[in-house]
Amino acid sequence: MTVTVEQIKQLRADTGASMMACKNALQETDGDADKALDILRKKGEAKAAKRAERSTGQGVIASYIHSNNKIGVLVHLGCETDFVAKNEDFQTLARDIAMHVAAAGPLYLTPDEVPAELIDKEKEIWKDQLKNEGKPEKIWDKIMEGKENKFREEMALLTQPFVKNPDITVEELLKEAITKIGENIKLEKFVRYSI
Repeated sequence: MTVTVEQIKQLRADTGASMMACKNALQETDGDADKALDILRKKGEAKAAKRAERSTGQGVIASYIHSNNKIGVLVHLGCETDFVAKNEDFQTLARDIAMHVAAAGPLYLTPDEVPAELIDKEKEIWKDQLKNEGKPEKIWDKIMEGKENKFREEMALLTQPFVKNPDITVEELLKEAITKIGENIKLEKFVRYSI
């Protein structure tokens, strides 16, 4: 059975699990949402969503300076307890995210933070490209919607493929850590400097 995007989105909304985890669970259960939910719960994916409501008053600030000394990154990774903040796995996660920021150069934390003015500028460029490619004007809106979604995802840290494992996004990396460590982890903010 083919799993629809709507089914995946609904399961993601219900569980907070990653899109890929939802898709795999639905495919495994031939589209049965209840059974897919059970699979996600067994794997601990659904727990990450419940933990997301907890406060992240503790954490660490991790840094990364690239070997050429021309790129530097600070990342504030939050967690619930001081115990986890001192955990080596948590600190390694923070450093890995800082390294990712240095390599991938995201400008925003989430796709929603990408300013409308920047999108409007890009849309003008995309229109010219579509015109030059000879695409029919009636399908421009659909194409531009896809381009906008992709552009937002590429600009936002949480939706970028993680540099050390491009099969998952940074957001999915965080959810895996939440499941493994057992408490809420939140990427609070980041700053990237370059010369």
